[in-house]
Amino acid sequence: MTEYTDEVSFLAHYNRREFDAPLLTVDPVLFTYHEAQLKVLLVERSAYPERGLWGLPGGFVDMASDQNLEATAQRKLREKTSVTPPYLEQLYSFGSNTRDKRGWSVTVAYTALMAYQECAAHIETVSDAKWQPLDHLNNLPLAFDHRQIIEFARERLRQKALYSIVPAYALPEKFTLPELQHLHEVLLGKALQKKSFRRRIEDAELLIDTGEKRSDGNGRPAVLYRMKEGSGGYTFVRNLAE
Repeated sequence: MTEYTDEVSFLAHYNRREFDAPLLTVDPVLFTYHEAQLKVLLVERSAYPERGLWGLPGGFVDMASDQNLEATAQRKLREKTSVTPPYLEQLYSFGSNTRDKRGWSVTVAYTALMAYQECAAHIETVSDAKWQPLDHLNNLPLAFDHRQIIEFARERLRQKALYSIVPAYALPEKFTLPELQHLHEVLLGKALQKKSFRRRIEDAELLIDTGEKRSDGNGRPAVLYRMKEGSGGYTFVRNLAE
C-alpha cells in the first residue's frame, strides 16, 4: 500500500473506481391538484429494467453537469414538464441490494408541487408521461419501489397540510379559499370547519387579495388570492384540523 506524505499527492493518485459504488439516482415525486383530486406525475418506462411499468420521472445523477442532488431533481423535472416547480423539498433516501435488478441502488427522493395548468400543455405532448390520480395507483403496476416512495411523499404532504399552506403550491397562482380548504381536506382525509379554517389563514396574513373574483355558478363570486412570498415557510402553532 502506497504511503502519501500529503493530501495533494494522495488525491492525484486516488482512483475512485477501485471501490464498488451503488447506482445513484434522484426521483422527484411531483404532485398537482386537478379535477378536485391529488395527482402524481408518472412516466411509462420504455427501457429495461421494468420496461412497460409506470415510474417516477427520475434518473441518474449527471456528474458532469449536476452540481448537487437538487440540480438533478430540477433537471429531470424540466425534461418532463419544461418548468421549474415552485416547491421542491428533499424527502428521503431509499437504498438496498434488492430495489433495482441492476445491482445495489440508492435513490434520493424529492417532493415537488406545481399547478396543473403550468405544465399540462407540455405533458399532454409527451406520450409516456401522465398525471395519475393517487386513488388509481392500486391498480397500476409501478416500477422498482416507487409505490413506497409515493406513499412516503404523500404522508409528508399530509403533515405539511396540517401545519402550513405548502399544498397551495399545487394550485394555480390565483385561487379561492374554498379551493385551498378542499385541497387540505383531500390531503387530511377529513372535512375542516369553514369559518375556523378561513380565520386561521386570514389571521396568519399568508395570502394577498388580488382584487379579482371568480364564480362557480353556485352563489356569490369568491375572492381570488395568491401566496405571499415566503408564506410556504410559515408553520402554524396548532394544526389546521383542530
